Amino acid sequence: VGRPIKFILTTGQIHESTQSKALLSDVRDANVLGDKAYDSKDLYAFLLERGCNIVIPPRSNAKEPHEYDKEIYKERHLIECFFSKLKHFRRVFSRFDKTIISFSGFLNFSGSLIWMR
Repeated sequence: VGRPIKFILTTGQIHESTQSKALLSDVRDANVLGDKAYDSKDLYAFLLERGCNIVIPPRSNAKEPHEYDKEIYKERHLIECFFSKLKHFRRVFSRFDKTIISFSGFLNFSGSLIWMR
């Protein structure tokens, strides 16, 4: 229901989709929702090996657009709602912590507080 399970921090210039396999390594037989940035053949193969239902819309310039379940995709708003809740923590959205360890610790703490609501 839109609650975090795992965080992986990267530097600012690295796209988040590069961490998708690491984030999803433990996921099996589940619906995997993502935005168009995650539309890649490599990720699809990775998820299909794990028996996942892939709910990622194709990019607008896809040569062979694929089908996806639009009803399940509507649930992706829970992910966006989580990030909205996370940004209520001033220390997270303004990135006061200068080290990854400090920021990661507070990010996990914030996620825990959101879980307990």
